[in-house]
Amino acid sequence: MIHNSQFSTLIELLRWRAAHQSEQVGYTCLFADMPAGNTITYNQLDRQARNIAAHLAALGTTGERALLLYPPGLAYIAAFFGCLYAGIVAVPTYPPDPLRLKQTLPRFQAIVQDARPAVVLTTESILAMARGLFATYPGLGALHWMATDALADDWADQWRPPQVDGEVLAFLQYTSGSTAAPKGVMVSHANLLHNLSYIQQAFQLSSDSVSLTWLPHIHDMGLIDGILQPLYSGCSAYLMSPLMFVQRPFRWLKAITDYRVTHSGGPNFAYELCLRKVQPEQSAELELSCWLSAYNGAEPVRASTLQAFSQIFAEAGFRPHYFYPCYGLAEATLMVSGVQLGEMPCYRSFDSVALGQGQVVPVESEQPAAQTLVGCGANIFADTQIVIADPVSGHRCPPGQVGEIWVSGPGIAQGYWQRTKETEETFQAYLADTGQGPFMRTGDLGFLDHKHLFVAGRIKDLIILNGRNYYPQDIEQSVEACHPALRPGCSAAFSVDQDNVERLVIVAEVRSGRETGVVPEAERLVLANHIKRAVGEHHEVIPDDVVLLAAGTIPKTSSGKIQRHACRTGYLTGELLPFAAG
Repeated sequence: MIHNSQFSTLIELLRWRAAHQSEQVGYTCLFADMPAGNTITYNQLDRQARNIAAHLAALGTTGERALLLYPPGLAYIAAFFGCLYAGIVAVPTYPPDPLRLKQTLPRFQAIVQDARPAVVLTTESILAMARGLFATYPGLGALHWMATDALADDWADQWRPPQVDGEVLAFLQYTSGSTAAPKGVMVSHANLLHNLSYIQQAFQLSSDSVSLTWLPHIHDMGLIDGILQPLYSGCSAYLMSPLMFVQRPFRWLKAITDYRVTHSGGPNFAYELCLRKVQPEQSAELELSCWLSAYNGAEPVRASTLQAFSQIFAEAGFRPHYFYPCYGLAEATLMVSGVQLGEMPCYRSFDSVALGQGQVVPVESEQPAAQTLVGCGANIFADTQIVIADPVSGHRCPPGQVGEIWVSGPGIAQGYWQRTKETEETFQAYLADTGQGPFMRTGDLGFLDHKHLFVAGRIKDLIILNGRNYYPQDIEQSVEACHPALRPGCSAAFSVDQDNVERLVIVAEVRSGRETGVVPEAERLVLANHIKRAVGEHHEVIPDDVVLLAAGTIPKTSSGKIQRHACRTGYLTGELLPFAAG
């Protein structure tokens, strides 16, 4: 087993694998459109990375940034390591979608403006698409583009190792922008190696493990756990594209069955999607007893989802203790906390009204105001510390009080690229009562109870009505469960200031199938009333307005998170178009 102290950079890690396990297959792509050439050995990856790095060195870009625009797959992995081998900071991001430029181009342009890349690495096909935009968007044409699949492939022997150490930046992880404009989190080689060591320990990964990911390769969970962790642990790694999963979630579970996957997971919505889309006759084809760590993180972990999934797929061999609730974020490289592998998920119920007032009051789950939360473990790593602090005063919160989650440890990233003020505010917090620090402020609200971290919501998304706090995700869960015509994971709750009074607004997508874009007024009123009644019964507040949207129109980040601030802005400006009343 590798120890993080064995290497100081990811370059040394891959070079070691290439030297000692040269013919071992590092990655296998399970893409339907890749019938051949869908595997790569450590030696092949090392050679491709050296080849790309040598071409980059010829440009004189050492120490600069390189934007990575790739579809999921092996070309992206080679380009990522090519950047590292060249001493260049990789900047993974999605290419703008020519069919959805209004939605995808602004984020891309914001990242380009912030990162100031010296070169854009991509494929010939994406470059051809980009050239079609150069006339309309001359800023794109001003960038230096390089299609790595068109490079001469005999430059690898010209490569010379860059002068880098663990403190050098490996890549910029741009945040999803769920609450603000995307910011580039500066992640060093040392950050990555520490966090990879954490993940290996937490999930007890070894060369005998089998990993599978369908998560976006540009995001922290997909990149670090799905791509870098298998390299670190030396285990088999299978890759699917996000589209393959979303189009047919059964593919994920079938791949786990076919390849005897032990380590795979995703955000809570992935398990919800399986519950909705996988049919009973398909479940009969599954055998999931191999799945030792079904991690669930990156968004609120819902007890109802874990319980339903465990029940529905019990006959397929899935057991409740396979679930691994965890907590993390890009600013901490990836993982912050997790449970003990193999233990049952920790469900605890609390008074939702008290939580809204910042107090932790345990109750029985059957009580009307009960809110059941899932524990995400805490402090399982000796050199990582989690504290709960008052977000205003900076004092450590006493037991039984909700506060902001603060984290310190070697996995905490270096800050935000070119944002001194935001870096100081987020990464350099000190406890006011003891002076202890620095801590990274997560922006998440939570509390510690019975050695578990419970996440209650985000500070910026808090809804405050009549002096009471409401967590939008709790309201959204009630909305989505109140009527089958409403799409799960596609609603947003937020407040607006009207006549100096904060008012609650709900926007929610209606299931596809209503091709005309028209919802009859009677049906619209029924849905709105269902929503108001459900929110009133569960949260003791009645929405002032309910807006029904067509499927696929609610603002989301590139990773699929609801952009509540964008929803609020669209609502106020009238750009959030509801279904016609009919």
